[in-house]
This record gives sequence, structure tokens and C-alpha cells, in this order.
Amino acid sequence: MALIVQKYGGTSVGNPERILNVARRVIATRDAGNRVVVVVSAMSGVTDSLIKLAKEVSPNPAEREMDVLLSTGEQTTIALTAMAINALGAKAVSLTGAQAGIITDEVHTKARISDLSPGQIHTALEGGNIVIVAGFQGETSDGEITTLGRGGSDLTAIAIAAAIKADLCQIFTDVDGVYTCDPRLVPTARKIEEICYDEMLEMASSGSKVMQSRSVEFAKKFGVIFEVRSSFNQNPGTLVKEETQNMENVVVRGISVEKNQAKVTVTNVPDRPGTAAKIFTTLATTGIIIDMIVQNVSTAGTTDISFTLNRDELPKAQAALQGAIREIGAKELLAMDGIAKLSVVGIGMRSHSGVAAKLFEALSGAGINIQMISTSEIKTAVIIDETKIAEAANVVHEAFGLGAGA
Repeated sequence: MALIVQKYGGTSVGNPERILNVARRVIATRDAGNRVVVVVSAMSGVTDSLIKLAKEVSPNPAEREMDVLLSTGEQTTIALTAMAINALGAKAVSLTGAQAGIITDEVHTKARISDLSPGQIHTALEGGNIVIVAGFQGETSDGEITTLGRGGSDLTAIAIAAAIKADLCQIFTDVDGVYTCDPRLVPTARKIEEICYDEMLEMASSGSKVMQSRSVEFAKKFGVIFEVRSSFNQNPGTLVKEETQNMENVVVRGISVEKNQAKVTVTNVPDRPGTAAKIFTTLATTGIIIDMIVQNVSTAGTTDISFTLNRDELPKAQAALQGAIREIGAKELLAMDGIAKLSVVGIGMRSHSGVAAKLFEALSGAGINIQMISTSEIKTAVIIDETKIAEAANVVHEAFGLGAGA
């Protein structure tokens, strides 16, 4: 008898009909001789509606209270899903993140899992139940409700699979798997049969919305093999696993696109030890996540430092840096949005040359200007004008022969 963890996203449980569809799928998995733990997200649109409500009563709601509010979205879904399964003749019990034993740190709205004690999950399974767990949430050691950030239900599912030593973890979503690029931007994008953790991590952190990057990190750390597949059909999905030797034969696995980006430049930074540390320590203490960083060549004892971040974090970054700029003696802070990031990803880049050249040539041929460049061992990323991102994704996808007919 296999032990399976299944996660269903917001669109998969978006209305009562879809919740009943999920209930039938879960029961079919149980009837095939498996024990099943199900992690669910809030119904599609619910989290956004709750955020809107919060902003209507408070322009700057406390993060602690936001966690209390947002956690109710998943709690609604677990109760409805358990009700649906019970109504169809099976036996189910719902658990909040706290009841499932998920302990986090004390960072509200972006908490990290620090421990997981699945005793109550095992007890419910031993009682013959299908266990329905609220994704996206946990509690601190002091009993404070926390949430794990956008996409946190993926992390919940992976963490539970690791803790209970599940035989299989399935991430059900509204797409058939991981594609070579977002099919909504690139119609010729094709589904990838298997991808390694490092490639999936780079694609997730570079804008692919299929999986939350922290959940991929967790899966890699604990060796959780998982499958991304659709909850609306029976098609096989994409298997995410440790890399194998034949995977390196594919130079570029896929292309990720991330919109909603902003760029900040601190000008005339004194070129001495400690100035960059002051800038980024200030940002770190506010919880702002920085992506690409570029420092210009020093001239006349000063330099410019540019970095990118999520557009929504721009006001917070500007406010946080004002004091630091004065303290280090920099000239000013310049900010711009309307940019996007395009990343080319593949572990085969470790052993094959020419990827960057082909990327730059493709963009040049389309008349698309590059504003910033960043590289890692298996990724080359560029910042371009956001209005050009769809065109860029298509020309680069074609340049690397990633289309369905390739």
C-alpha cells in the first residue's frame, strides 16, 4: 500500500463542482489501494479578495493580522473538500497547518518551515481517513498563525511528503506539467517529460509560475521526487528529480519569463569596502529579496550599483535606502519599473558553449535591447523592456529549437 501526497491548487478547487471533481480523484487514488494525504490551496480568487478586504479597512494592515485573515482561505477549502469526500461515501478529516504539525519561524506573511511533526496526520491515516491539510500555513512555536507566502501550498505538500516518507508526491495544477516556456506567451511551447531539481529551481526562481522556488529547494534537500500534472485530465505530467547523466545532453531545457520587475540604481557610491554591504544589509533587514546585481567600473573613486527586485517591493526599498544613501555618501537613488526578466535554463550549459552568444544574437535580430545581464552555471538571464517580453520569449524559444516540432 503506497502512501501518496497530492496537492491541488486554487483553480483545481475553484468552485463546488471542481471540489467534487478533486474529491472523486482522491477517492479513486484511495480505491487503487493507497493511503492519501491531500494538500489544498484557497479557492481561486479568495486570497486576492481577502487582501482587498484588508486594504478596505486598513491602508497598512499588520502582517500578523494578515496571516490570521489569509489562513482562513485554505481552511474553507479543507472543510469543503472533506465534506465532499464524506458525501461521496469515503472517509476524510481536515487539518489546519498547525494541526498537521507545521512549525515555522516568526516571519509573518513569508514564514519558513522550521519543523514538522506529523503525528496527527499518521493518527488520522491509521483511522482509515483520507487526510486533507490546509496548505500555505503553519504556526510558530508560540502558537502564532503564520503563512508561507505565495505558492506556499506547494511547500506544504513537499514538506509533508518528506516528513511522512511518502512514496509519491503529486502537484496538481491547471496545466499539464512544466513547459519549455509559458504556453500563453509562446504557443509552440511543449511539455517537458522530466527535469532535474536545479533546472526546476532556476525556472521557478526566474518566473515560471508552476512551482514555488522554496518548495523545489525543499524537495532537492530531502530528495522528494514529485510530479507536476493537471487536475483536469489524466495525462502524465513532468517528473522533477535528481539529475541523471543523459539530462546533460539537452543544452537548454526551457525559458522562464518574469514580469512585474523593477530596477534600482544607487549612483556615485564611494568605492570603498563596506558600502555595498551597507546597502544590501539595509534591504535584508526589511525582508526584501534582491535578484540581479550589477556594479559599474569605478571611476573617480565612485561607482553605480544597480539591482532588480519585485515591483511591489519598490516603495519599501526606496524608503529603506534613504538613510543608508546619506550614511555612505552616495549621490541619489534612481528607480524604474516596466522591465521584465528572461532566463535561459539548462544543466547542459555546464558542458556546452555558445548559449549566451545565441541568446544575445536572437534578441539583437529582433531589435530588443538588453539592460542587464546575469549568469550562473546553468542559467543566463537578461533584463529587457516589459513591452518586448512576449516577442523576446518567442524569438529565443525558436532560436534554441524548443518548439513542439523540434
